[in-house]
Amino acid sequence: MSQQSLMKPSTLSTVCFGFGFASIAASIGTWATAKGNDTPEEKAHAERFGIFVGLWAPTFFILADLLARRGTTFAGAAIPAVASGVE
Repeated sequence: MSQQSLMKPSTLSTVCFGFGFASIAASIGTWATAKGNDTPEEKAHAERFGIFVGLWAPTFFILADLLARRGTTFAGAAIPAVASGVE
């Protein structure tokens, strides 16, 4: 496997962290645009979808933290286990 196909763990962690904030922004955007819908059913659906998108943020933040702590590669290599007390 070449070095060019690997992504640094910090880079992938940063991407997940950015996706978390993008999810929050998308959730607020979906909720804000829901106010212009005609029927109450459409408005309720759009608000529920906004909440659903907002629930992605914690998942992305947890993934970012996991990747920052353990490290991984983009090419699908195994995540090395962290041994407590062993350097």
